[in-house]
Amino acid sequence: MLIKSQTEYKLKSPPEDAISSVKFGPNTNQFLLVSSWDGSVRLYDVMANTLRHKYSHDNPVLDCCFTDAVHSYSGGLDNTLKSLDFNTTTETSVGTHNNAIRCVEYCSEVNGILTGSWDHHLKLWDPRTPMCSGNYNQGDKVYTMSVCGEKLVVGTAGRKILVWDIRNMSYTLQKRESNLKYQTRAIRCFPNKQGFVLSSIEGRVAVEYLDTSPEVQKKKYAFKCHRIKEDGLERIYPVNAISFHPTHNTFATGGSDGYVNIWDGFNKKRLCQFHQYHTSVTSLSFSHNGSVLAIACSYFLEEETLPNPMPEDAIYIRTVTDQETKPKA
Repeated sequence: MLIKSQTEYKLKSPPEDAISSVKFGPNTNQFLLVSSWDGSVRLYDVMANTLRHKYSHDNPVLDCCFTDAVHSYSGGLDNTLKSLDFNTTTETSVGTHNNAIRCVEYCSEVNGILTGSWDHHLKLWDPRTPMCSGNYNQGDKVYTMSVCGEKLVVGTAGRKILVWDIRNMSYTLQKRESNLKYQTRAIRCFPNKQGFVLSSIEGRVAVEYLDTSPEVQKKKYAFKCHRIKEDGLERIYPVNAISFHPTHNTFATGGSDGYVNIWDGFNKKRLCQFHQYHTSVTSLSFSHNGSVLAIACSYFLEEETLPNPMPEDAIYIRTVTDQETKPKA
């Protein structure tokens, strides 16, 4: 069913280049962190629709996260992890990788910031000092990762999936190969910590379980999505973004087809599809109680010839209902 939301609006003062990541703060529907290829990280008050803070890196920023209500961390093509204290507006350069930082995640279990890089390494940073407290080889470029309680799921080049226990990084818990044929684009873990969802560049999503017992592994599956049939041809689009509803264990996917779908992964059902956005959906974030979804739209260089004019970079804030996000009984 296609639902046209009555309550969806665009944020004012959007980034001036492609939006790489949007993330809501902890325990809030109000504050949204946004990183962009324009080299900026922006903090928005989405309720007031105002830009509260902005700070810059020397190159495009690929990811960002909150550690608590007043601190953010970000990294990108300048290889540098930076932090901002919102109260004092103090910027700190925390440390570096030998190549671009692709992912930045906060892990509350160990109170650490995790960065995944194209230098094949994952680093753990202690926000109190701030310094690097661990450096772990992932064997290939890190493309995506997601914290799942004390576990960490990492997706690398070559379609590899690594599962770690953040409390003991001396060895890898699991090494898997993605059961999607093409490059991994995003991984996100179920809030109930039972498994994870990964997406690829060829319009497919896989639902995986962490428990390695054969009866649980039998439940894993993959499905096609973000494909549009036109004149008898099927156009296949990358699935760029995944965000979980924090309480219902359902998830949203965003693709280069400009659509957002909501899925019930356990019951293998699509709950709804929103209207088509004006360009690719590059990032999604549910707020902490799941009542609001932030949707980042940017042209992501999908075609060989650039569109003219270029689609605008925009962030939509959408109120979502249980009807759209709750599993059907």
